[in-house]
Amino acid sequence: MEKLLAARLHAVKVRPYLAGALFALHVVEDRSVPTMAVDAHWRCYVSPAFVARMPMEELAGVWVHEVSHLLRDHHGRSERYARQHEEFGPGERSGTGVPPAEGWGRLRRNIAADFEINDDIYGDGLPRPAGAVLPSLLRLPGGLLMEEYLRTASMSGAAADLAWLDCGSGADGQDRPWELGPDGAHALSRHQQDAVRFRVAEGIKSRPGKAPKSWRRWADEAFQPPQPWRRLLGAAVRSAAGAPGAGENHSYRRPSRRSASVPGVVLPSLRRTPPAVCVVIDTSGSVSDAELGSALLEVAAISRAVGGRRDLVSVISCDAAAGVAVPLCRAENIELVGGGGTDLRSGLARALRSRPRPDVIVALTDGQTPWPSAPPPCRTVVGLFPRPARTVDEEDPDYVPDTPPSWARVVTIG
Repeated sequence: MEKLLAARLHAVKVRPYLAGALFALHVVEDRSVPTMAVDAHWRCYVSPAFVARMPMEELAGVWVHEVSHLLRDHHGRSERYARQHEEFGPGERSGTGVPPAEGWGRLRRNIAADFEINDDIYGDGLPRPAGAVLPSLLRLPGGLLMEEYLRTASMSGAAADLAWLDCGSGADGQDRPWELGPDGAHALSRHQQDAVRFRVAEGIKSRPGKAPKSWRRWADEAFQPPQPWRRLLGAAVRSAAGAPGAGENHSYRRPSRRSASVPGVVLPSLRRTPPAVCVVIDTSGSVSDAELGSALLEVAAISRAVGGRRDLVSVISCDAAAGVAVPLCRAENIELVGGGGTDLRSGLARALRSRPRPDVIVALTDGQTPWPSAPPPCRTVVGLFPRPARTVDEEDPDYVPDTPPSWARVVTIG
């Protein structure tokens, strides 16, 4: 333990911007761990034999390597990649020299994560540990992300030599038998993990030129990731549709369980029905044809987000005045009418007069419109087509469009 902690102090000395993350790791001694490994809850599992045979300076490099997996969220990214892609690429089936199917998927992700880390974290007082894998091992360029290595490279040629590699679930998202799990002692909560990442990112940005390029890129993007706006829009609609009160009504088809406490009285139960959604599309002249086409695609996605009941989704075209609410069951014949000024207040008012009355209103707009002074009596989601920060009224150069109101859930499209 004395040697291990001395190595951590050396890592902090040569990489001071990582100090908060290095000291956040809790050490767990375990002889079944091949070398050193981390889990997704910021525990560091250490083999005493591995520590004994490693030079102290190289052990400091292992500390930096393992904490890098956690800072860069390799466990979360690995899980997302495994869900979105087939586990095996060409020539990566289990066989001679290749671990079994499940183990090979884990090993591939671990190798790719190591490639992302190892190409530029060493040097400047931090020697590369023996056995550290580099992209050049497979004649690959450095500076790529884990996902790019997974998509572009077959790693089966390295399987036999790297079968020992195991950085834990913190590197590939797959739990190990020797890990303590989320309920074990000394686990960091998600908020605590984010706080550590934030402090490290701020430390890197406050010391320009002191960190490698990959770390500077990570610090710039760690808390400003590109928004997967289609997923966010669907999640916002589902959240609004699933809120208390949305799509709920009383029904006598199944009496309430509380009827037993009132003899002789039958009480209705609360039933959830599929929510009705009204989509108000901004068809003013400031919205392009491409954005209108994108809006129709989003309408189809919204119907999937609320369970595929197209008959409960209606569409209203709105520029300065609102059109007729058109049921989505005739989506292929929807005609978006407009081209004039913008006043979504009429569109929102028309949506509230629809039958059935909507549980959720979704407004797809460029935001250059006045908004109601009071929130509608239902959940509201705004899909915002992005616009540069500029005035839009040639007759009034000082005009600045209102921002979407605080009572609406806003998702930037594109």
